[in-house]
Amino acid sequence: MPIELDKLDRRILAILQKDVRRSAELIGADIGLSASAVQRRITRLRDGGVIIAEVAVIDARSIGRPLTLIVDVEVERERPELLASLKQWIAAEPMIQEAWYVTGAGDYVLIIVARDVEDFEALMQRLLTDNANVRRYQTRVTLGTIKRGMLVPVEPLAE
Repeated sequence: MPIELDKLDRRILAILQKDVRRSAELIGADIGLSASAVQRRITRLRDGGVIIAEVAVIDARSIGRPLTLIVDVEVERERPELLASLKQWIAAEPMIQEAWYVTGAGDYVLIIVARDVEDFEALMQRLLTDNANVRRYQTRVTLGTIKRGMLVPVEPLAE
């Protein structure tokens, strides 16, 4: 069951999404709470599953993965055990940054970062070899990034 979020929780979430390293003292000064009250709220948000991760966002190019690809994957059959196996394979693959189970022409959309075309081709060969249920895939190579982020809009509650 989702936890109730009040106006202060929402303000804390908005601040943390922009800078997770911001201290409870500074957050408290911005929203009118003590540092300990802010810390208690952050702990409750973590424990309640609202905050699911706190990570460093790394520029893939700077670590030798300049190629970003968007791949639509279509499966043969949508039997639960076959879908579960593919989802598990996708979740375990480090080159796959994001994955969605979708409606439309394909069944999955994958965002992949690779060193080069050969690196990507090897991944796709593993996908096909390890998942006989994959019918086909279609790839789009990104030419540039316009926006990338994980910020979820956190609107304040109506007063």
